[in-house]
Amino acid sequence: MTEQAVLHLSEADPDCTALVAALARAARLAQRRLAAMPSTTRAAALRLAADRLVAATPAILAANAKDLAAGEARGLSGAMLDRLALDEARLGAIAAAVRAVADLPDPVGQVIDTHAQPNGLKFQRVRVPIGTIGIIFESRPNVTADAAALCVRAGNAALLRGGSEAVQSNRAIHAALVEGLVAGGVPAEAVQLVPTQDRGAVGAMLAASGLIDMIVPRGGKSLVARVQADARVPVLAHLDGINHTYVHAAADPAMARAIVLNAKLRRTGICGAMETLLVDAAFPDCAALVAALIEAGCEVRGDDRIRALDPRVIPASADDWDTEYLDAVLSAAMVDGPDAALAHIARHSSGHTDAIITDDETVAERFLAEVDSAIVMHNASSQFADGGEFGLGAEIGIATGRLHARGPVALEGLTTYKWRVRGSGQTRP
Repeated sequence: MTEQAVLHLSEADPDCTALVAALARAARLAQRRLAAMPSTTRAAALRLAADRLVAATPAILAANAKDLAAGEARGLSGAMLDRLALDEARLGAIAAAVRAVADLPDPVGQVIDTHAQPNGLKFQRVRVPIGTIGIIFESRPNVTADAAALCVRAGNAALLRGGSEAVQSNRAIHAALVEGLVAGGVPAEAVQLVPTQDRGAVGAMLAASGLIDMIVPRGGKSLVARVQADARVPVLAHLDGINHTYVHAAADPAMARAIVLNAKLRRTGICGAMETLLVDAAFPDCAALVAALIEAGCEVRGDDRIRALDPRVIPASADDWDTEYLDAVLSAAMVDGPDAALAHIARHSSGHTDAIITDDETVAERFLAEVDSAIVMHNASSQFADGGEFGLGAEIGIATGRLHARGPVALEGLTTYKWRVRGSGQTRP
Protein backbone atom coordinates (compact mmCIF):
# COMPACT_ATOMS: atom_id res chain seq x y z
CA MET A 1 0.00 0.00 0.00
CA THR A 2 1.40 3.36 -0.99
CA GLU A 3 0.49 6.58 0.71
CA GLN A 4 -1.89 7.34 -2.15
CA ALA A 5 -3.88 4.29 -1.11
CA VAL A 6 -5.26 5.96 2.02
CA LEU A 7 -8.74 7.35 1.56
CA HIS A 8 -10.39 10.33 3.12
CA LEU A 9 -13.15 9.13 5.38
CA SER A 10 -15.82 10.53 3.09
CA GLU A 11 -14.67 8.04 0.45
CA ALA A 12 -14.96 4.92 2.66
CA ASP A 13 -16.47 1.95 0.87
CA PRO A 14 -19.59 0.48 2.58
CA ASP A 15 -18.46 -3.11 1.98
CA CYS A 16 -15.05 -2.40 3.48
CA THR A 17 -16.68 -0.68 6.44
CA ALA A 18 -18.77 -3.79 7.13
CA LEU A 19 -15.73 -6.05 6.72
CA VAL A 20 -13.56 -4.04 9.09
CA ALA A 21 -16.38 -3.80 11.63
CA ALA A 22 -16.80 -7.58 11.58
CA LEU A 23 -13.06 -8.16 11.98
CA ALA A 24 -12.83 -5.62 14.79
CA ARG A 25 -15.77 -7.10 16.69
CA ALA A 26 -14.21 -10.55 16.46
CA ALA A 27 -10.92 -9.05 17.61
CA ARG A 28 -12.53 -7.45 20.64
CA LEU A 29 -14.06 -10.75 21.73
CA ALA A 30 -10.72 -12.51 21.24
CA GLN A 31 -8.90 -9.78 23.12
CA ARG A 32 -11.02 -10.32 26.21
CA ARG A 33 -10.06 -14.00 26.20
CA LEU A 34 -6.42 -13.18 25.50
CA ALA A 35 -6.17 -10.65 28.32
CA ALA A 36 -7.58 -13.20 30.77
CA MET A 37 -4.94 -15.80 29.89
CA PRO A 38 -1.98 -16.32 32.20
CA SER A 39 1.15 -14.54 31.06
CA THR A 40 2.95 -17.86 30.75
CA THR A 41 0.31 -19.12 28.30
CA ARG A 42 0.69 -16.11 26.03
CA ALA A 43 4.48 -16.45 26.13
CA ALA A 44 4.36 -20.16 25.31
CA ALA A 45 2.03 -19.52 22.38
CA LEU A 46 4.47 -16.97 20.98
CA ARG A 47 7.31 -19.48 21.17
CA LEU A 48 5.19 -21.93 19.18
CA ALA A 49 4.50 -19.16 16.67
CA ALA A 50 8.26 -18.56 16.30
CA ASP A 51 8.78 -22.27 15.70
CA ARG A 52 6.11 -22.26 12.98
CA LEU A 53 7.80 -19.30 11.30
CA VAL A 54 11.04 -21.23 11.05
CA ALA A 55 9.26 -24.35 9.84
CA ALA A 56 7.47 -22.31 7.16
CA THR A 57 10.69 -20.75 5.84
CA PRO A 58 10.44 -22.29 2.34
CA ALA A 59 6.83 -21.17 1.90
CA ILE A 60 7.50 -17.67 3.23
CA LEU A 61 10.56 -17.15 1.05
CA ALA A 62 8.65 -18.40 -2.01
CA ALA A 63 5.90 -15.90 -1.26
CA ASN A 64 8.47 -13.15 -0.76
CA ALA A 65 10.06 -13.96 -4.13
CA LYS A 66 6.71 -13.30 -5.77
CA ASP A 67 6.47 -9.93 -4.03
CA LEU A 68 10.01 -8.99 -5.06
CA ALA A 69 9.35 -9.92 -8.68
CA ALA A 70 6.15 -7.87 -8.68
CA GLY A 71 7.96 -4.96 -7.01
CA GLU A 72 10.74 -4.96 -9.59
CA ALA A 73 8.14 -5.00 -12.35
CA ARG A 74 6.43 -2.01 -10.74
CA GLY A 75 9.70 -0.11 -10.54
CA LEU A 76 10.09 0.01 -6.76
CA SER A 77 13.28 1.72 -5.63
CA GLY A 78 16.27 -0.24 -4.41
CA ALA A 79 15.65 0.94 -0.85
CA MET A 80 12.02 -0.17 -1.01
CA LEU A 81 13.02 -3.57 -2.38
CA ASP A 82 15.59 -3.92 0.40
CA ARG A 83 12.90 -3.28 3.01
CA LEU A 84 10.71 -5.87 1.31
CA ALA A 85 13.31 -8.60 0.83
CA LEU A 86 13.56 -11.65 3.07
CA ASP A 87 16.17 -14.39 3.20
CA GLU A 88 16.83 -17.17 5.69
CA ALA A 89 18.88 -14.88 7.92
CA ARG A 90 16.24 -12.13 8.03
CA LEU A 91 13.46 -14.63 8.60
CA GLY A 92 15.49 -16.25 11.34
CA ALA A 93 15.89 -12.83 12.93
CA ILE A 94 12.12 -12.27 12.73
CA ALA A 95 11.50 -15.58 14.53
CA ALA A 96 14.17 -14.71 17.10
CA ALA A 97 12.45 -11.38 17.74
CA VAL A 98 9.17 -13.19 18.41
CA ARG A 99 10.95 -15.45 20.92
CA ALA A 100 12.61 -12.42 22.50
CA VAL A 101 9.21 -10.78 23.00
CA ALA A 102 7.93 -13.99 24.60
CA ASP A 103 10.83 -13.87 27.05
CA LEU A 104 10.24 -10.26 28.09
CA PRO A 105 8.59 -9.41 31.41
CA ASP A 106 4.85 -9.01 30.97
CA PRO A 107 3.78 -5.44 31.79
CA VAL A 108 0.11 -6.40 32.21
CA GLY A 109 -0.87 -6.32 35.87
CA GLN A 110 2.20 -4.33 36.90
CA VAL A 111 1.42 -1.93 39.74
CA ILE A 112 2.70 1.49 38.65
CA ASP A 113 2.17 3.17 42.00
CA THR A 114 0.03 2.96 45.10
CA HIS A 115 -1.04 5.31 47.87
CA ALA A 116 -3.65 5.74 50.58
CA GLN A 117 -5.81 8.74 51.46
CA PRO A 118 -6.41 9.92 55.02
CA ASN A 119 -9.96 8.51 54.79
CA GLY A 120 -8.55 5.01 54.38
CA LEU A 121 -9.17 4.57 50.64
CA LYS A 122 -6.32 2.69 48.95
CA PHE A 123 -5.40 3.55 45.34
CA GLN A 124 -3.39 1.61 42.80
CA ARG A 125 -2.57 2.31 39.16
CA VAL A 126 -2.23 -0.97 37.28
CA ARG A 127 -1.12 -1.63 33.69
CA VAL A 128 -3.75 -3.13 31.41
CA PRO A 129 -3.88 -3.84 27.65
CA ILE A 130 -5.04 -1.05 25.35
CA GLY A 131 -7.46 -3.38 23.54
CA THR A 132 -7.67 -3.78 19.78
CA ILE A 133 -4.82 -2.18 17.86
CA GLY A 134 -4.91 -1.53 14.12
CA ILE A 135 -1.55 -1.51 12.35
CA ILE A 136 -1.38 0.00 8.85
CA PHE A 137 1.98 -0.61 7.23
CA GLU A 138 3.79 -0.59 3.92
CA SER A 139 6.50 -2.79 2.51
CA ARG A 140 8.19 -4.37 5.55
CA PRO A 141 6.83 -7.89 6.08
CA ASN A 142 8.64 -8.19 9.42
CA VAL A 143 6.04 -5.78 10.83
CA THR A 144 3.46 -8.57 10.55
CA ALA A 145 5.39 -10.69 13.05
CA ASP A 146 6.70 -7.88 15.26
CA ALA A 147 3.29 -6.25 15.67
CA ALA A 148 1.52 -9.54 16.27
CA ALA A 149 4.04 -10.68 18.90
CA LEU A 150 4.03 -7.41 20.81
CA CYS A 151 0.26 -7.14 20.79
CA VAL A 152 -0.27 -10.71 21.97
CA ARG A 153 2.37 -10.48 24.72
CA ALA A 154 0.69 -7.35 26.10
CA GLY A 155 -2.80 -8.85 25.86
CA ASN A 156 -3.96 -6.85 22.83
CA ALA A 157 -5.67 -8.02 19.66
CA ALA A 158 -4.03 -6.94 16.39
CA LEU A 159 -5.79 -6.02 13.16
CA LEU A 160 -3.09 -5.82 10.47
CA ARG A 161 -3.41 -4.02 7.14
CA GLY A 162 -0.25 -4.60 5.12
CA GLY A 163 0.73 -3.02 1.83
CA SER A 164 0.20 -4.49 -1.60
CA GLU A 165 3.98 -4.59 -2.10
CA ALA A 166 4.26 -7.36 0.53
CA VAL A 167 0.86 -9.02 0.23
CA GLN A 168 2.14 -12.56 -0.43
CA SER A 169 4.83 -12.33 2.26
CA ASN A 170 2.42 -10.94 4.83
CA ARG A 171 -0.11 -13.71 4.21
CA ALA A 172 2.51 -16.43 4.53
CA ILE A 173 3.96 -14.98 7.73
CA HIS A 174 0.50 -14.43 9.20
CA ALA A 175 -0.57 -18.00 8.43
CA ALA A 176 2.48 -19.44 10.18
CA LEU A 177 2.08 -17.16 13.19
CA VAL A 178 -1.60 -17.95 13.69
CA GLU A 179 -0.96 -21.68 13.38
CA GLY A 180 1.46 -21.47 16.28
CA LEU A 181 -0.70 -19.14 18.36
CA VAL A 182 -3.77 -21.34 18.00
CA ALA A 183 -1.71 -24.40 18.97
CA GLY A 184 -0.85 -22.48 22.14
CA GLY A 185 -4.46 -21.67 22.96
CA VAL A 186 -4.68 -18.11 21.62
CA PRO A 187 -7.85 -17.37 19.59
CA ALA A 188 -7.12 -17.01 15.88
CA GLU A 189 -9.09 -13.75 15.86
CA ALA A 190 -6.53 -12.18 18.21
CA VAL A 191 -4.24 -11.59 15.20
CA GLN A 192 -6.08 -10.90 11.96
CA LEU A 193 -4.76 -9.77 8.60
CA VAL A 194 -7.27 -7.69 6.63
CA PRO A 195 -8.00 -10.03 3.71
CA THR A 196 -8.40 -7.39 1.04
CA GLN A 197 -6.06 -4.89 -0.56
CA ASP A 198 -9.03 -2.63 -1.33
CA ARG A 199 -7.90 0.80 -0.21
CA GLY A 200 -11.31 1.41 1.34
CA ALA A 201 -10.33 -0.92 4.18
CA VAL A 202 -7.84 1.66 5.40
CA GLY A 203 -10.46 4.40 5.53
CA ALA A 204 -12.77 2.01 7.37
CA MET A 205 -10.10 1.27 9.97
CA LEU A 206 -9.48 4.97 10.52
CA ALA A 207 -13.20 5.52 11.07
CA ALA A 208 -13.72 2.56 13.42
CA SER A 209 -13.99 4.54 16.65
CA GLY A 210 -15.33 2.32 19.39
CA LEU A 211 -14.14 -0.82 17.63
CA ILE A 212 -10.42 -0.14 17.22
CA ASP A 213 -8.70 1.47 20.20
CA MET A 214 -5.48 2.71 18.57
CA ILE A 215 -3.99 2.95 15.07
CA VAL A 216 -0.26 2.55 14.44
CA PRO A 217 0.82 3.55 10.90
CA ARG A 218 4.19 2.32 9.62
CA GLY A 219 5.16 3.86 6.29
CA GLY A 220 6.11 6.97 4.38
CA LYS A 221 5.50 10.52 5.50
CA SER A 222 2.48 11.04 3.24
CA LEU A 223 0.79 7.90 4.50
CA VAL A 224 1.32 8.74 8.15
CA ALA A 225 0.24 12.36 7.69
CA ARG A 226 -2.98 11.25 6.00
CA VAL A 227 -3.70 8.73 8.73
CA GLN A 228 -3.20 11.39 11.38
CA ALA A 229 -5.43 13.82 9.49
CA ASP A 230 -8.29 11.41 8.84
CA ALA A 231 -8.35 9.09 11.83
CA ARG A 232 -11.21 9.10 14.31
CA VAL A 233 -9.17 6.65 16.36
CA PRO A 234 -6.13 7.65 18.45
CA VAL A 235 -2.92 7.41 16.40
CA LEU A 236 0.59 6.51 17.59
CA ALA A 237 3.03 7.49 14.85
CA HIS A 238 6.05 9.32 13.56
CA LEU A 239 6.02 11.27 10.32
CA ASP A 240 9.60 10.71 9.19
CA GLY A 241 13.15 10.18 10.34
CA ILE A 242 15.14 13.29 9.49
CA ASN A 243 18.03 12.23 11.70
CA HIS A 244 21.18 14.26 12.29
CA THR A 245 24.70 13.31 13.29
CA TYR A 246 26.82 16.19 14.60
CA VAL A 247 30.57 15.63 14.42
CA HIS A 248 31.94 17.95 17.09
CA ALA A 249 35.41 19.50 17.03
CA ALA A 250 36.55 17.07 19.74
CA ALA A 251 35.39 13.95 17.89
CA ASP A 252 37.91 11.18 17.32
CA PRO A 253 38.39 11.10 13.51
CA ALA A 254 38.43 7.30 13.23
CA MET A 255 35.34 6.97 15.38
CA ALA A 256 33.58 9.73 13.46
CA ARG A 257 34.27 8.05 10.14
CA ALA A 258 33.07 4.63 11.32
CA ILE A 259 29.88 5.97 12.89
CA VAL A 260 28.97 8.31 10.03
CA LEU A 261 29.42 5.63 7.36
CA ASN A 262 27.37 3.15 9.38
CA ALA A 263 24.65 5.66 10.25
CA LYS A 264 24.10 6.54 6.61
CA LEU A 265 24.94 3.44 4.62
CA ARG A 266 24.41 0.29 6.70
CA ARG A 267 20.79 0.25 5.57
CA THR A 268 19.65 3.43 3.87
CA GLY A 269 15.95 2.54 3.78
CA ILE A 270 15.21 2.39 7.51
CA CYS A 271 13.84 5.24 9.60
CA GLY A 272 16.96 5.31 11.82
CA ALA A 273 19.30 6.13 8.93
CA MET A 274 21.15 9.45 9.18
CA GLU A 275 19.86 11.97 6.64
CA THR A 276 21.87 15.09 7.60
CA LEU A 277 25.50 15.35 8.64
CA LEU A 278 26.62 18.41 10.60
CA VAL A 279 30.41 18.86 10.76
CA ASP A 280 32.01 21.32 13.14
CA ALA A 281 34.23 23.81 11.32
CA ALA A 282 36.93 23.06 13.90
CA PHE A 283 36.85 19.30 13.29
CA PRO A 284 40.31 18.47 11.86
CA ASP A 285 39.23 15.80 9.36
CA CYS A 286 36.26 17.37 7.55
CA ALA A 287 37.44 16.79 3.99
CA ALA A 288 38.40 13.16 4.62
CA LEU A 289 35.01 12.46 6.21
CA VAL A 290 33.12 13.86 3.22
CA ALA A 291 35.39 12.01 0.80
CA ALA A 292 34.83 8.72 2.64
CA LEU A 293 31.08 9.05 2.20
CA ILE A 294 31.34 9.80 -1.50
CA GLU A 295 33.81 6.99 -2.11
CA ALA A 296 31.46 4.59 -0.31
CA GLY A 297 28.77 5.41 -2.87
CA CYS A 298 26.83 8.14 -1.09
CA GLU A 299 25.68 11.27 -2.92
CA VAL A 300 26.49 14.27 -0.72
CA ARG A 301 24.51 17.47 -1.07
CA GLY A 302 26.26 20.22 0.83
CA ASP A 303 26.25 23.88 1.73
CA ASP A 304 28.94 26.17 0.32
CA ARG A 305 31.56 25.28 2.92
CA ILE A 306 31.07 21.54 2.48
CA ARG A 307 31.21 21.97 -1.30
CA ALA A 308 34.55 23.73 -0.92
CA LEU A 309 35.98 20.55 0.62
CA ASP A 310 35.31 18.30 -2.38
CA PRO A 311 34.27 19.13 -5.96
CA ARG A 312 32.07 16.02 -6.04
CA VAL A 313 29.62 17.52 -3.53
CA ILE A 314 26.34 18.61 -5.10
CA PRO A 315 24.77 21.93 -4.01
CA ALA A 316 22.09 21.44 -1.36
CA SER A 317 18.71 23.08 -1.88
CA ALA A 318 16.55 24.50 0.90
CA ASP A 319 14.37 21.37 0.73
CA ASP A 320 17.27 19.01 1.37
CA TRP A 321 17.46 19.91 5.05
CA ASP A 322 13.89 18.66 5.50
CA THR A 323 14.08 15.53 3.34
CA GLU A 324 14.07 11.89 4.43
CA TYR A 325 15.95 10.29 1.54
CA LEU A 326 15.83 6.62 2.58
CA ASP A 327 18.55 6.20 -0.02
CA ALA A 328 22.31 6.68 -0.44
CA VAL A 329 21.87 10.46 -0.43
CA LEU A 330 22.91 12.80 2.37
CA SER A 331 22.67 16.50 3.13
CA ALA A 332 25.70 17.98 4.86
CA ALA A 333 26.43 21.33 6.47
CA MET A 334 29.38 22.88 8.26
CA VAL A 335 28.52 24.55 11.56
CA ASP A 336 30.40 26.87 13.88
CA GLY A 337 30.20 25.04 17.19
CA PRO A 338 27.48 23.41 19.29
CA ASP A 339 25.17 26.45 19.29
CA ALA A 340 24.89 26.37 15.51
CA ALA A 341 24.45 22.59 15.47
CA LEU A 342 21.69 22.72 18.06
CA ALA A 343 19.96 25.53 16.18
CA HIS A 344 20.06 23.58 12.91
CA ILE A 345 18.65 20.46 14.58
CA ALA A 346 15.89 22.47 16.28
CA ARG A 347 14.83 23.87 12.88
CA HIS A 348 14.99 20.68 10.84
CA SER A 349 14.89 17.55 12.99
CA SER A 350 11.73 15.45 12.86
CA GLY A 351 12.22 14.51 16.51
CA HIS A 352 13.16 10.90 15.74
CA THR A 353 16.89 10.33 16.41
CA ASP A 354 19.80 12.77 16.62
CA ALA A 355 23.40 11.99 17.58
CA ILE A 356 26.64 13.70 18.55
CA ILE A 357 30.17 12.37 18.14
CA THR A 358 32.61 13.91 20.60
CA ASP A 359 35.13 13.13 23.31
CA ASP A 360 34.06 16.26 25.20
CA GLU A 361 31.70 14.97 27.90
CA THR A 362 30.44 18.45 28.77
CA VAL A 363 29.37 19.14 25.19
CA ALA A 364 27.87 15.66 24.93
CA GLU A 365 25.76 16.13 28.06
CA ARG A 366 24.53 19.49 26.80
CA PHE A 367 23.53 17.89 23.50
CA LEU A 368 21.71 15.05 25.25
CA ALA A 369 19.85 17.52 27.45
CA GLU A 370 18.92 20.12 24.84
CA VAL A 371 18.04 18.13 21.72
CA ASP A 372 14.30 17.51 21.94
CA SER A 373 14.03 14.23 20.05
CA ALA A 374 12.62 10.86 21.05
CA ILE A 375 16.12 9.34 20.86
CA VAL A 376 19.35 11.27 21.47
CA MET A 377 22.70 9.49 21.15
CA HIS A 378 26.35 10.09 22.03
CA ASN A 379 29.13 8.32 20.11
CA ALA A 380 26.79 5.78 18.51
CA SER A 381 25.20 5.21 15.12
CA SER A 382 21.61 6.33 14.64
CA GLN A 383 20.99 2.89 13.10
CA PHE A 384 20.61 1.64 16.68
CA ALA A 385 17.20 3.35 16.74
CA ASP A 386 15.41 0.02 16.89
CA GLY A 387 13.41 -1.69 19.61
CA GLY A 388 15.46 -4.87 19.45
CA GLU A 389 18.70 -2.94 19.92
CA PHE A 390 17.14 -1.21 22.93
CA GLY A 391 16.54 -4.59 24.56
CA LEU A 392 12.79 -4.36 23.96
CA GLY A 393 12.61 -7.52 21.86
CA ALA A 394 10.93 -5.77 18.95
CA GLU A 395 9.00 -2.61 18.31
CA ILE A 396 5.66 -1.71 16.83
CA GLY A 397 7.07 1.63 15.72
CA ILE A 398 9.06 4.64 16.89
CA ALA A 399 6.83 7.38 18.23
CA THR A 400 7.99 10.98 17.95
CA GLY A 401 4.99 12.61 19.64
CA ARG A 402 4.77 13.61 23.28
CA LEU A 403 1.78 11.66 24.55
CA HIS A 404 1.52 8.11 25.91
CA ALA A 405 4.75 6.67 24.43
CA ARG A 406 7.92 8.02 22.82
CA GLY A 407 10.79 6.37 21.00
CA PRO A 408 10.66 2.63 20.29
CA VAL A 409 7.19 1.44 21.26
CA ALA A 410 7.25 -2.07 22.67
CA LEU A 411 5.28 -3.84 25.39
CA GLU A 412 4.92 -1.01 27.89
CA GLY A 413 3.84 1.35 25.10
CA LEU A 414 1.02 -1.05 24.22
CA THR A 415 -0.53 -0.79 27.65
CA THR A 416 -2.57 1.82 29.42
CA TYR A 417 -3.61 1.76 33.08
CA LYS A 418 -6.64 1.70 35.27
CA TRP A 419 -7.19 2.73 38.87
CA ARG A 420 -8.08 0.17 41.49
CA VAL A 421 -9.64 1.67 44.59
CA ARG A 422 -10.19 -0.40 47.74
CA GLY A 423 -12.32 0.85 50.58
CA SER A 424 -13.83 -0.31 53.82
CA GLY A 425 -17.25 1.28 53.62
CA GLN A 426 -16.30 4.93 53.03
CA THR A 427 -18.96 7.34 51.78
CA ARG A 428 -18.22 10.84 50.51
CA PRO A 429 -19.49 13.65 52.75
